Amino acid sequence: MKKNIIRQVAEAPAELLEKTIEIAEVINRRLKSNRTIQGPENYWKKLGPGLTTGAADDDPSGIATYSQAGAQYGFGLLWLAAFTYPLMAVIQEMCARIGLVTGRGLAANIRTYFPRKILYISTLLLFAANTFNIGADLGVMAKTLQLLNPSWNFTFLIIAVTAMLLGFQIFIPYKRYAKYLKWLALILFAYVASALLANLDWGNVLKHAIIPTITFSKDQFLIICAILGTTISPYLFFWQSSQEVEDEISQGKTTLVERQATNKKQINGMRVDIWSGMFFSNLVMFFIIAACGAILFPHGITNINSAAQAAEALRPFAGDWAYFLFTLGILGTGMLAIPVLAGSSSYAISESFKWHEGLSKKLKSAYAFYGIIIISMIIGLCINFIGLNPIKVLIYSAVANGIVAPLVLIPIVIISSSKKIMGVWANKPLTKIIGWIVITVMSVSGIAAILSFF
Repeated sequence: MKKNIIRQVAEAPAELLEKTIEIAEVINRRLKSNRTIQGPENYWKKLGPGLTTGAADDDPSGIATYSQAGAQYGFGLLWLAAFTYPLMAVIQEMCARIGLVTGRGLAANIRTYFPRKILYISTLLLFAANTFNIGADLGVMAKTLQLLNPSWNFTFLIIAVTAMLLGFQIFIPYKRYAKYLKWLALILFAYVASALLANLDWGNVLKHAIIPTITFSKDQFLIICAILGTTISPYLFFWQSSQEVEDEISQGKTTLVERQATNKKQINGMRVDIWSGMFFSNLVMFFIIAACGAILFPHGITNINSAAQAAEALRPFAGDWAYFLFTLGILGTGMLAIPVLAGSSSYAISESFKWHEGLSKKLKSAYAFYGIIIISMIIGLCINFIGLNPIKVLIYSAVANGIVAPLVLIPIVIISSSKKIMGVWANKPLTKIIGWIVITVMSVSGIAAILSFF
């Protein structure tokens, strides 16, 4: 394997190697420098909840969905990356603004301004979808570790991964934990690298990235709904608004009045963070579809049942580097996304019932909040031992997200458009229109997915 890796590196394009060395030298100089860069140049410092949320969107279930799209339809669904980018960015910005302006999470705002029934139904469906997603993600991570060493025991691996992720969420202070999540997001560049090593036909790639291709088949409607559901996901809405609040608390704004004092600088910084994070998320989606479309589709491998299987299938055609990078990405995104899935459920339920909540609090100060995280993780772990097909669960949970999303999106658009609630930070007309377009798209997608089952 070592010789194969050396051979792959030797055959890589000279330009790619030179660029990699150049980037490494820049990073090295920055790390050695004790100077803090001020002003707009300090781009990395501006990134926070938006980057983490965008990266968490590309969890192992998303990777499996995007891999299946590329394997089954080649480059045909690449256009969805550009199509969904402004839609998800606008929605996530609304959620972030709600958190910044009101000083409370999304569920707390829905509880205040809408009938409790809407909140309880949305929260219950969110918890169910997230828990199944966690279970499938844990299984994929354990299976991926087995690819590195088939002799490792699956049961031991999945229990170890679950315990490790629970420990991170419960015992590491939020301020430090948020930094880990931010740096962990960079693991997603592994997918960009694996696609570049696949020798893409860029003319064909760009053509399909711009021109939509729809066959109006039952299977394609289902995969499009799954892509929309795993890209514009309800759990991201709740996580985004709550993380904006957590970020404020970490800066010392512990009271509601302090957090509600929003200024233009905060809003502008949030927008840079959100649009950068969502671009990053969709860039990764684009390259996963492109890599599988370039390597698996032409070779007739059109049925990918897991992200781990996608990594294994890439190996004979793209070499050890593409396989290794894809595998590394699966593990990294699982470590990033599973805490977000469990955390978003806990934020939503805790805010719904006015329980003490927040990753910034210690275990003894928020037993119910951390209890929901623990329960969600344990149920997710058990799903892997009761005979359910984790990949079918992933696809169905992604479709379920697509169906549930409009139910949550309507309160988001209404709250963020209300001048009474949001003041000067209420949605502008164009933003409001895009919000309703997203609701329409997700509703049509959900209905089409339901009809495709009959």
